[in-house]
Parts: sequence; structure tokens; C-alpha cells
Amino acid sequence: MEVTVQWVRTSWTKASRGGEMAARRNATPVGFAVPPLEPSTAHVVRMRERDGFVPRESQEDVRRVDVQLREAEGRLRIHPRVQPFLGLPPRRRRPPAVRLAPGQWARWQLNYRFSSMAGTQDWSYWLDTFNIAYGPVRAGAFLAEPDVYVDERGPLR
Repeated sequence: MEVTVQWVRTSWTKASRGGEMAARRNATPVGFAVPPLEPSTAHVVRMRERDGFVPRESQEDVRRVDVQLREAEGRLRIHPRVQPFLGLPPRRRRPPAVRLAPGQWARWQLNYRFSSMAGTQDWSYWLDTFNIAYGPVRAGAFLAEPDVYVDERGPLR
């Protein structure tokens, strides 16, 4: 199975919910040029409030990316996993898995809000964007519009 996976995570706190920091956060890209990858490796990009939302790129084993990938009948089935303890918003009814034909790619976005167990720290937030292609892609493929887009973002208050 030849798959190209890019996982982009943007994380922030209440400090970036308004003003200049919110504008900076909202301007972060959801897709990046893909570097040459080893087989079974994902391109991972992290942008954190504490780093001024500067992209930090790495490569990780694709099995560490929280997305189910299955090939069947000439298509790639993708469905991000959401752990039940992973914050708000609640996800009672999730969208169905996406099935890609060879040469297609999908973008799937999910967001989360967390609080500390004791309520002693501020809220924190994540936006996960999964860019997944069935087959190899040119370096700039994830900078364009996807063939399939799933927006699973919910209200975070």
C-alpha cells in the first residue's frame, strides 16, 4: 500500500483566542510541502503558541498517526481515530470513513478543547489536520485543494 500521510497539529491556549495571537494562529497553514519520506513514514508538522506558531517539521512512523488506513478493493479507507477522553467537543455521530481512489487525496480536520483535571490551568486547544494521499504525490500537493474534505471541527467556546 503506497500512502502519503501529513499530520499538522496546531496547539494554543486561551491567550490566542483573540487579538494578534489569534490572527497569527488563524493564518497558520493546513498543508505543507512534503519532503522525501521513507516508506511507512508520515510528515508531521507542529505549530505551538509557545513557539509563536512557527512550524516544526519531523517524520514519524505512520502507525503513530491516529488515523486508520486500510486498503480494500482498490481503494484506501481512511478514518481518524478519536479517543473518548480527548476533550471537547463531544462527537456522538462521526462522519463515515472516506474511500480514496489511487491518485486522490483527502484533508480531514478535527479540533479539541481540554481543561486541567483540577481546573487550575487554562483551557488548551488543538486543531489536527490530516492530509492523506493514496499513492505518491508531488511535493506541493497538500498546498492545493483536496479531492475530499471532511470538516469535523466543532464549537469550542
